[in-house]
Amino acid sequence: MESAKIPEETSENIGEKAGRRTYGQACPIAHALDMVGERWALLVVRELRLGPRRYADLQAALPGLGPSVLAQRLRDLEAVGVLRRRTLPPPAASRTYELTEWGAELEPVFAALRTWGMRSPVVPLTGGISADTVLLGLRAFFVPQPDASWTATYRIALGRDVYRVEVVDGELGTVARGQDPGPADAYIEGDHLMLQSVLSHERTLASAIDDGDLTVTGDVEAVRRLVDAVPPR
Repeated sequence: MESAKIPEETSENIGEKAGRRTYGQACPIAHALDMVGERWALLVVRELRLGPRRYADLQAALPGLGPSVLAQRLRDLEAVGVLRRRTLPPPAASRTYELTEWGAELEPVFAALRTWGMRSPVVPLTGGISADTVLLGLRAFFVPQPDASWTATYRIALGRDVYRVEVVDGELGTVARGQDPGPADAYIEGDHLMLQSVLSHERTLASAIDDGDLTVTGDVEAVRRLVDAVPPR
């Protein structure tokens, strides 16, 4: 598959467009950092990996990021072709931000950073995570199952965010965020931190359901299989 076209920019005019400092080096790594190396930039990209988001959604997902800095990061990332703005048709008529094809090519960078970060001897044990981070973890750590008969579609509602997850013949398929994910075999609803505790096996699925912390309807066995396909870490 051909790579998406990369905007024809130099380190110097990247800095000029964004109104910030540049490394000014003829090095691909320095050039990449000119574009996505500012604080919060990669986390903004992370929050767009499962689908478009509105400005307010990004603010909610990144509570430590002030509105002026968020606006600047969005402008910077749009200027270098990593994301683009879209206006949804009526009745929504709201503006969203989404990754370009080139921006989506950062996916292996995130995979490598996740693996590297998890091996850190000083990995933080506290701090907030977003609902997208929970689903991205599911996607990263899901272990394909040999049972070809396991095919299921899941609708996962975590606060304002709704996700569609598909397993086909024991392989993880779609993991995407959207307001209308369509019909599903199993429905999961609750707090994203509670789902994270179940997926990390700090809490059993049965206890989360029994205590009312997660609501599961439809094919409960399919949900159990989904949880079991993510090994303890």
